[in-house]
Amino acid sequence: MADAPSSTAATPTVLLSEAEVARVVADLAARIAPVIDDETVAAVLLTGGLWFAADLTRALSRVGRNVRFDALWLASYGDEKTSRGKIDVYAPFQRPIAGRRVLILDDVFDTGLSLAEAVRIAREAGASEVLTCVFAKKPWPLPRAPEPDFVGWEAPNRFLVGYGLDNAGTLRGLPDICALD
Repeated sequence: MADAPSSTAATPTVLLSEAEVARVVADLAARIAPVIDDETVAAVLLTGGLWFAADLTRALSRVGRNVRFDALWLASYGDEKTSRGKIDVYAPFQRPIAGRRVLILDDVFDTGLSLAEAVRIAREAGASEVLTCVFAKKPWPLPRAPEPDFVGWEAPNRFLVGYGLDNAGTLRGLPDICALD
């Protein structure tokens, strides 16, 4: 039997409702569609980006772009609330991307480490062009490189959960984006 939730656990505060998330995704699809084609490989950064990538690739299909799909499994947080400052690569691309445009998709841009590593991996694999797209971009005190090509939502500097964002593996399935602080 599972343990009952702790009465001291923070209650998530909704920052972006499920309907607002859907509007952001549709807007991103409209902005991205003109600069990609059906040969573009949309590569999600696992695990958090999976929810966003699924919604975005369906939204792209609704506007006439049926991209190829792949994934990179990278981790910089583990179960911590702050980045460990290094990237672990658990799984590389599953298909050849040499000579193809790659659109890297991630849930949130904060330190920029995962996105930078994904761009490096795609370039080393021979991608002809690498574009990046994040659902949420958090403020950061220092410049980060590379900045995402497409950003859906400028997020506050809070601990976010839901829509793929997690707290030690929990709360990813919330349909809204919430703050847990």
